[in-house]
Amino acid sequence: MPDPSHTALPAPLVLFVCTGNICRSPMAEALLRHNLPPDSRWRVQSAGLSAFPGDAASEGAVQALAEVGIDLRPHRSRPLTPELVAAAQVIVALTRDHRDEILSLFPAANQHAFLLRAFDPRIGDNKDISDPIGGTLAVYRRCRDMIAAAIPGLIDFLTELQLPR
Repeated sequence: MPDPSHTALPAPLVLFVCTGNICRSPMAEALLRHNLPPDSRWRVQSAGLSAFPGDAASEGAVQALAEVGIDLRPHRSRPLTPELVAAAQVIVALTRDHRDEILSLFPAANQHAFLLRAFDPRIGDNKDISDPIGGTLAVYRRCRDMIAAAIPGLIDFLTELQLPR
């Protein structure tokens, strides 16, 4: 019988946040999950500040990720909740406005809320990832590629975090 004093902590959570949770944050969630090493302890989820629960990913996002071998069709949107914020060790916003709104709603998240583009060494944290909704497949591809460019830096950051086991 396991010793209850040595129960394992839940796997740490990375939470991506955008507006509707049907384009950018699901693409980021899927791209990070796809690129994490197999032995990674991290769980990955996404949410939206104005999401309607249960919406499918946008067709453009589905197509853009299918081109790189990732199936986004199972995704269903979820709104950002206090419970998700409390569970997340790292919150990654897709724009400065998203980060600002997260912090206005959840000031305690300040120490672990980041802008995704900050992890792209070519860009730094001064650029947002624009919403591709309603755009052409080329717009979704550009969005996917901007997200993908930041994923290696984010993985390096997550690897270096010292979290309790």
